[in-house]
Amino acid sequence: MTSTCFDLSIDNRIAHLRLIRPEKRNSMIPAFWDELPRIIRDIDHNVRARVIVISSTGPHFSAGLDIGTFLKDSSGEATGAKARDVLGARAALLKKIQHMQETFSSLEDCRIPVIAAIQGGCIGGGVDLATACDMRYATADAFFTIFEINIGMTADVGTFPRLTRLIPEGLVRELAYTGRRMGAEEARQCGLVNRVYPDQETMLAEVTMVAAEIASKAPTAVFGSKRVINYSRDHATADVLDYIRVWNAAMLQPEEIIEALAANAQKRPGEFAELPPVGEQMSDS
Repeated sequence: MTSTCFDLSIDNRIAHLRLIRPEKRNSMIPAFWDELPRIIRDIDHNVRARVIVISSTGPHFSAGLDIGTFLKDSSGEATGAKARDVLGARAALLKKIQHMQETFSSLEDCRIPVIAAIQGGCIGGGVDLATACDMRYATADAFFTIFEINIGMTADVGTFPRLTRLIPEGLVRELAYTGRRMGAEEARQCGLVNRVYPDQETMLAEVTMVAAEIASKAPTAVFGSKRVINYSRDHATADVLDYIRVWNAAMLQPEEIIEALAANAQKRPGEFAELPPVGEQMSDS
């Protein structure tokens, strides 16, 4: 699978997906919005890994949306929108934004955990990418910016619904209204990132260890944990308790529990069944 924006390697059940346009600060060109969900779904649906790590190259994680290509498309120079009426052009823009939103939602929708390893600037759409991941780790020089306000835009591809569930609302408003940079240590203190490391090499080594620990667990239990945690963000406690009862009644794998207990007692890696490819039925035994 060839890609313009990403490089993918898979080792020890860990998929490492890297942004590879450092000369452009890993800005998000049109190809990005197609390639990311295609790669994520391929890994998930075809059970190619148990964890995905997203990192980047160059001094910055991502400069976010390539505003030049976005404005070119939206103005009609690339899409022919000038020949349409205003309503048609607005409908095309609405569809474009929806596609961009769905790109990042693919990270939440996949069954396996996704970890973001962030160095340097995480700007605009980079924040949307990072907040759609399950966990975030950063280098000491990392910073986060809701940059859209600085170019006369309202962030629209996932910043607000996700960020307001990760850090205090008042802080989100400050970042959104001012466009200021939040440094790595402040991001750690408010809970946006789990840990901060001195440099990218150290960060990637440590994140790989976290990913390996996750990959050693029963995949069905990890999948269930991700699904229920995501559900919990948007529902009342009583609804979540009902949801987890139904989930475990359908998905609990007694043989996986027995194997996990035996592996722990014998101090050996567990031998767990992989998730089935998407489209195949999970056993409820």
